[in-house]
Amino acid sequence: MHKIRVIARIDINNEYVVKGKCLEGLRKVGEPNEMSKKYYEEGIDEIIFLDAVASLYNRNSLINILKQATKETFVPITIGGGIKTLQDIQDALNAGADKVAINTHAVKNINFIKKAVARFGSQAIVGSVVARRHRYSWEAFMDNAKHRTHKDAIVWAKELANAGVGELMITSIDNDGRGIGFDVELLKEITNSVKIPIIASGGAGSSKDIVEVCRQTDCDAVAVASMLHYNIEDIMQIKKNLQINKIETRV
Repeated sequence: MHKIRVIARIDINNEYVVKGKCLEGLRKVGEPNEMSKKYYEEGIDEIIFLDAVASLYNRNSLINILKQATKETFVPITIGGGIKTLQDIQDALNAGADKVAINTHAVKNINFIKKAVARFGSQAIVGSVVARRHRYSWEAFMDNAKHRTHKDAIVWAKELANAGVGELMITSIDNDGRGIGFDVELLKEITNSVKIPIIASGGAGSSKDIVEVCRQTDCDAVAVASMLHYNIEDIMQIKKNLQINKIETRV
């Protein structure tokens, strides 16, 4: 089994950290640099900053937040939202990002992913799959779950992997922010279908949920938001409970 990475997912709108349910009803819960510094000091393995509405408003507003975060936060940082050109990626990496997560523009132009991988390397490009269940399958969504793609999420994950992304972040719209656990079936389907690292996102309400997804799927990392933002469990509690259940973590 992999050493599981515990990642803080920090969704941002208008320079505030926001959280909702099913990627809707977003409300302010804090300030991004204060929260990222706190999570770093508590032992987080990585941080993901996502602009929650960037693609809807044709913007990319995380650079200043990223520059500030890298002054006090010394773990790998991924940013996503509004990444639509190679220059956007270059600007993010120049500002201190280790990786960029791409969803909407990948759907619109898969060749953009191939060009990004060719220029910056697979390790810098994260494919973001945002999925909603439809009976016995899942559909991929874009624009932070606002618009349908009419693509099967499993097939789309394979396309992104074949295009060369270094890892995939899989977010369940149905489970996001509800604290009911991850969509294990979705994650199992995808981890069985691709050979690259998978970040599970959407639904963590307790360490028990994280233990379950690590045991039942071959995911490499878990992205946690509400649990941390609302002080349900801190990072050391999460890692301790994983270790108690014989799941290796980063120190």
